[in-house]
Amino acid sequence: MAAPHVLALPFPAQGHVIPLMQLSHRLVENGIEVTFVNTEANHALVLDAMPADGSGRSLDVDGIHLVAVPDGLADGDDRKDLGKLVDGCRGTCRATWRSLWVAKKLGIRAAAFWPGSAAFLDTTLRIPQMIQDGFIDEKGWPKRQETFQFAPGMPPLHTSQLPWDNAGAPEGQPAIFQLVIRNNEAKDLAEVIVCDSFRDAEPGAFKLYPDVMPIGPLLADRQFQRPVGQFLLEDTGCLEWLDAQADRSIVYVAFGSFTVFNPRQFEELALGLELAGRPFLWVVRPDFAAGLSKAWLDEFRDRVGGRGMIVSWCPQQQVHMFHAILAASSCTAYRHRGVLPSTGQVLAHRAVACFVSHCGWNSTLEGMRNAVPFLCWPYFTDQFQNESYICNVWRTGLAVAPGPDGVVAKEELSGKLERVLGDDGIRERVSALRDAACRSIAEGGSSHDNVKKFVDLLKLKE
Repeated sequence: MAAPHVLALPFPAQGHVIPLMQLSHRLVENGIEVTFVNTEANHALVLDAMPADGSGRSLDVDGIHLVAVPDGLADGDDRKDLGKLVDGCRGTCRATWRSLWVAKKLGIRAAAFWPGSAAFLDTTLRIPQMIQDGFIDEKGWPKRQETFQFAPGMPPLHTSQLPWDNAGAPEGQPAIFQLVIRNNEAKDLAEVIVCDSFRDAEPGAFKLYPDVMPIGPLLADRQFQRPVGQFLLEDTGCLEWLDAQADRSIVYVAFGSFTVFNPRQFEELALGLELAGRPFLWVVRPDFAAGLSKAWLDEFRDRVGGRGMIVSWCPQQQVHMFHAILAASSCTAYRHRGVLPSTGQVLAHRAVACFVSHCGWNSTLEGMRNAVPFLCWPYFTDQFQNESYICNVWRTGLAVAPGPDGVVAKEELSGKLERVLGDDGIRERVSALRDAACRSIAEGGSSHDNVKKFVDLLKLKE
């Protein structure tokens, strides 16, 4: 009998590709064949970021077949402009939408994968109610300026921080809002919605939508050898530098694949790290700050010397091997004793004390799984909601506050870092949340059991 075959279709952004690739590896482990569809631009990035062996880069990765489709944009178009990306993909989306209906008629089954928090999903599904209650108009723009909360235990969110209204230039908002509406309609074609989260992290959100199946935090594999669709080649040279640092001494700074700072904000960030006087590892993508003076950055590097390290991309993703295989009590005991070797992942490294982050959901889960406190610096979409989880619900970090000019000053960054690093309550709470994540993915845990249920569902024959 032929193995079931799944076609995996992620939204064309790094934060969507990685968790769906992680889930794809889990499906392959359970005897399911997977064809993974990236846009042509992202397909090329994924292949270029894979370490090449003697035979070159394969289009078949550990049983996952990699294929590509056009994204509707021209060469040279800015694919970090989310509105433009959504608009360019619209033709492909229409074709996919039609194919879903055809697939339904042919008896081909569909499941929906949500790569963000359950709270983010709840927010999008409640758009009709938000329109009816007068929070937003029918185009998605806020009509009132206030903070709301859908249910106890869910993150409070201000109407100025709605994810579809904070995704780049305002002119791109209509396309993004319509994409959200289409996603809400498409969910009715799916037999099940699976979500990269776990019940103990978001009990209020899962209570609102009990049919959503949490299967996270997702892991590609326990040895961290399987590619997960990174768009940039990782610089592993920082790991030797980390090995030479003291326990819980390093401030890790990374803002994901989309965030872009203007030169002034970049300089304030750098000066804040210098002012804090602590060792730091800072990920600065080549496109992170367009227009920044190279001479200024070189001078900064000289001043911080060996205390700070700047890399273009690093192996943040994934966690220590024991997180996936030990019970929560063992996780805590082994981490404190420090007896397990490093797996080559930055957030799992014993030297990391704090994560200055944009609060993308993948980064939020990675920090959580490694019991790393957060200093939150959200940039767009759902990151403000994730920040609210971290600061207001889980209380595992603090947030920076921009000044009247919209710039986070160096004194603000330095001061908040000291507060996070000196707060024993934050560290205790983030350790407890890490333990809950361990329980969810361990044998008999809720997410572990849900993955098995999902696999069984995919293997059912009509």
